[in-house]
Amino acid sequence: MAIGAALATGGAVVALLPSANAAEEKTPAQIMTMCNRSAVLNGKQQSVSDFGGGFADGFMADNCDFVETKFETFNGPTEKASIDFPNCEPDAAAPAKVSIAWESEVAQGKGRQIAVVQGGSGGLFGVLSGAWSVHKSTLDMTTNTAKAGSKDTFEVPVGKVVAIEFTPKMQRMTGEWRVRIDADPGSFAVNPSPEQNFVLEDVVEGPVMLPGAAGAPGVVDGIAKPVFTDC
Repeated sequence: MAIGAALATGGAVVALLPSANAAEEKTPAQIMTMCNRSAVLNGKQQSVSDFGGGFADGFMADNCDFVETKFETFNGPTEKASIDFPNCEPDAAAPAKVSIAWESEVAQGKGRQIAVVQGGSGGLFGVLSGAWSVHKSTLDMTTNTAKAGSKDTFEVPVGKVVAIEFTPKMQRMTGEWRVRIDADPGSFAVNPSPEQNFVLEDVVEGPVMLPGAAGAPGVVDGIAKPVFTDC
């Protein structure tokens, strides 16, 4: 079976039939809408109410699955996570001990293709959460942001200013949305139609999570360090 494919750059996707006859072209937005409104989404039977449909609405596809193809971790952007604490008084003669409370908020990355489906992406994010959660210590995809923070004590040398910088540990999942419309054998006054398949790559990102203490929400994994600059 030959199937069409496109990268997450937003280009049009061409589906090919098993007979290799060209089918109708579909944009990424159309394919993601078909996926969201499929009868079975990642193995779960849907009703039209799951995607906000009404009584008279039907399904646009028979099946849609998200299949992970790659998973990787990387360091996110380093950001300043505290205010400055200076030891810059003219008569300062010794290091100053300071206690610094810091906090950093890390955004949850959104699937590039999910973003093109307006007003009905909840079910698709639920599918991604299922794929996302198979990896250890990850953030639920329905959560927009997560936090890291602590309170640490440092000595600030004379003539220096200290602040905390935080580098979050991030993860990236690449996969494919695979949408299928089953073949229709046809009936009286209805022409038969062959099976159609559409494939669209997607990429989602989010922070790696550490479990929270005593049942508290988890916190973002990463590296926090003091950075000293001159007064």
